Amino acid sequence: MKPWRRLGSERLTRCAVFDLDRVRFEPPEGPARDFWVVDAPDWINVIPLTEERRVVMVRQYRFGIEGFTLEIPGGMCDRGETPEAAARRELREETGFEARDLVPLGWVHPNPAVQTNRCHTFLALGARPAGPQQPDEDESLEVSTVPLLDVPGLIRDGSITHALVVVAFHLLSLRGDLSGA
Repeated sequence: MKPWRRLGSERLTRCAVFDLDRVRFEPPEGPARDFWVVDAPDWINVIPLTEERRVVMVRQYRFGIEGFTLEIPGGMCDRGETPEAAARRELREETGFEARDLVPLGWVHPNPAVQTNRCHTFLALGARPAGPQQPDEDESLEVSTVPLLDVPGLIRDGSITHALVVVAFHLLSLRGDLSGA
């Protein structure tokens, strides 16, 4: 296969969490076409694991589905911020927890058909309360902990439906199992 040739792009709009571009590509065979691309900063997800092998989770309202989701802490990398620094910041802001160690589990492209970014996943070992939550003004988060070994059942029964959260736990399982160590 031959790569497609990028002919140019136009920024259509800027939003708080992404920009939307019209990008013109020319395939090896055929005429040039326009595609719409979401240019977004990298994201992070954190699996906070306490010494008691419980996962710190957040329940929050998601406007896209007009309902609540059970998730792990996560968010966007700020400009110039490393994924590890963003992971520590989001963990603290969303849960009030800090971690002894952060272990990178890998990254994925959330939707390479239309998005430019990556989602980095970290395992936060030794998670412990460190102070009050500091959520963004548009976030209302309820923090809870669940036994790590209960997570597969929560995915199977539909309690956890966020695709990137499911991917995060799959990345953890690739370490050998869901024991988290």
